[in-house]
Amino acid sequence: MLMFLNIVLSLILFFSGLMVFVSNRKHLLITLLSLEFIVLSLFSLMFMYLNFFNFEMFFTMFFLTFSVCEGALGLSILISMIRTHGNDYFHSFTILQC
Repeated sequence: MLMFLNIVLSLILFFSGLMVFVSNRKHLLITLLSLEFIVLSLFSLMFMYLNFFNFEMFFTMFFLTFSVCEGALGLSILISMIRTHGNDYFHSFTILQC
C-alpha cells in the first residue's frame, strides 16, 4: 500500500511539473526549475521501480549524472542570456538577434 502511495505521489509531482513547464513561458529560470522538478520525480519513480524488483541501482547513478549535466547546461545558458540581454524574459528575444 505504501509503494502505491509513493508511485501516485511521484506521478502527481511529475504532472504538476509538466503543467508548470507547459503553462509558464515568461522566465527561463522557472522553465529550468520545472524541468528539474520533472527529473527528480522521474528519479523517484525509477528508484522505487528498481527497488521493488530488486534490480541494481547503477542506472540511477547514470540518470543522476545526466540530470546534473542537464542542470549545469541550463544554468550556463541562463547566465549567457543574462549577460548578453540583461534579463531572462523570453519576450525580449527575437530570432534575428540570435
